[in-house]
Amino acid sequence: MTVTRRTALLAGLATLAGCSTAGYQGPEREVVIAAGESGGFYLAFAELLAQQLNRVEPRLRATAVATEASVENLRRLRDGRADLGLVLGDVAESAFAGADPFSVPMSFSAIGRVYENYHQLVVRADGGVRSLSDLAGRPVAMGANGSGVAVFSTRLFARAEISVHAKNLLLGEAINALVAHEVDALFWSGGIPTPALTELNRTTPITLLPLDAHLPALRAGYGPVYDQVHVPAQAYQGVGELRTIGVANLLLAAPSLPDDAAAAVARVLAGHAADLVPAPAVGTQFLDVRTLIGTGKVPLHPGAASAYRALHG
Repeated sequence: MTVTRRTALLAGLATLAGCSTAGYQGPEREVVIAAGESGGFYLAFAELLAQQLNRVEPRLRATAVATEASVENLRRLRDGRADLGLVLGDVAESAFAGADPFSVPMSFSAIGRVYENYHQLVVRADGGVRSLSDLAGRPVAMGANGSGVAVFSTRLFARAEISVHAKNLLLGEAINALVAHEVDALFWSGGIPTPALTELNRTTPITLLPLDAHLPALRAGYGPVYDQVHVPAQAYQGVGELRTIGVANLLLAAPSLPDDAAAAVARVLAGHAADLVPAPAVGTQFLDVRTLIGTGKVPLHPGAASAYRALHG
């Protein structure tokens, strides 16, 4: 039977429990992880990853930095201001190909697929908005400039042929605007439940709108990078189970990241997955060693690929 590279890597990840490999032996260096906004899982995950790297690989001095997420993180990787960055899979594939909203291909590689992002369209429970079409002509917080959710929300409304008054706001700003009735909905892409939205729900009851009906149109335009995902009932108090659209979150590496440093990060992802799950997370959305190498059209960093093969023994 032919054994493919992917089969070999998957087999290796399945046997991690008893594996051990030599740690990073290169020169001491900083590893900057470009994450996301406060109140979301990007930053929480990146902080946990930095903690584990510092504990397991003390020669790598890792720090997580707050950013406006995917698009900004790619720019930081390009400009040498970050070594690692969390980026939504749809944004990463567009950047790698030089497709909209990018004008030229960008150079980077992936350490691994770390968790599933849930696109969440949040409205006030008492606001009367119950479908995407209800937002036609209304003000909507579309995500921060430089975020993956801004890319997604723009694509979604375009595919649905719905025109809204778009506002690019940080999550905290969007929450305040929703409470003040300055916007009728906010888009967010992150884990379930997102802590900032849980806090909002305590004082201003919210609901989430299902988006799965728009999945075929998005896939027709952008391919299988988008999936249907389920939000469990009571992930947010008072919000029932619903279906929305998910996209993988990738941990990307700058072209300058050495193979041995990339391998060290991959070993931490693979060997310490349980320590990298933010406390509020529910379900199976976070890092799974069986899907770690599922980075779509973005190639694995050679150092990460080497580490996964070594873990296979």
